[in-house]
Amino acid sequence: MATMKDVAQRAGVGVGTVSRVINHVPGVKESTLIKVNQAIKELNYIPDEYARGLKTNSSRTIALILPSIWYPFFSEFAYYVEKRLDNEDYKILLCNSNGNPAEEAKYIKMLKQNKIDAIIAITYSDIGQYIYSNIPFVSLDRYFDKKVSYITSDNYEGGKLAAKELLEHGARNLAYVGSHSKYLNGTMLRRDGFRDYLEDMGIDYKEIFLQEPVKDFTPYFLEMLKDNPEIDGIFCHNDSLLLKLRKILNQHGYRVPEDIQLIGFDGMNLSSDLPLGISTIAQPVEQLANGAVDLVLRKIADPSLKNEAKMYPVRYVDGNTTK
Repeated sequence: MATMKDVAQRAGVGVGTVSRVINHVPGVKESTLIKVNQAIKELNYIPDEYARGLKTNSSRTIALILPSIWYPFFSEFAYYVEKRLDNEDYKILLCNSNGNPAEEAKYIKMLKQNKIDAIIAITYSDIGQYIYSNIPFVSLDRYFDKKVSYITSDNYEGGKLAAKELLEHGARNLAYVGSHSKYLNGTMLRRDGFRDYLEDMGIDYKEIFLQEPVKDFTPYFLEMLKDNPEIDGIFCHNDSLLLKLRKILNQHGYRVPEDIQLIGFDGMNLSSDLPLGISTIAQPVEQLANGAVDLVLRKIADPSLKNEAKMYPVRYVDGNTTK
């Protein structure tokens, strides 16, 4: 196997210069950079990542914590994060936490031990006690007591948009169905935007708003429909819930969208080129992923940077669950 010394000899530079190129140290001349990279390619040189990490105090690895890889929105987010990190010469370590705070805390411990460089997390667990303000940690939607950089979609405007679209599609008796964590996060604003828009219009609505975990919405949902048979439009907390409610409605003789129209939230796809086909408030998943990576790389470069928050707009996507 080729060594760093072999690369240096082929490129006609010192070993130290090769090391600076491999470790992305700024200040190397463009002409030197080209020669060293060409030598690396010709010799098929593979850096010793372990030794490199010990020397630079960096693993060039970022952990991504997700509640579940099964939910398509989280999977799509992970795809774009991994794609962007690969372009930045970083590896991704995926944690499918299933909402387990102990599992998430394990990765924060790894960060403090320099085994990973940073964390991007979608978490609704009680892990605030493990996070201190200057570690490279970026959250999606979640606000922590100790200031942590986070990215989010405009959940509040998304809720307003859902109410507006249901009314414009002819629904007149509306409902909201969703759940919430006991820890503050941006997804709760979906319900607030929906409520405020209808209140401003002088329109009453019904709702189911349960604290997680919720094993089954079915009994709550059927009771709401029994007590309020006039309901003809429902805003669902996310797309996954919309699919569950549509199945319940079909099983009990309701037609979607003829009898009851449904709008979800997330805009999840079956694959990269195959939309799910439902009516939904779509989040800009690729922008969210790139925004998270931007924030975390800035924190790695300078942990003393002030924490930031970045919000992205949402849009309505028309599908087969509205008229």
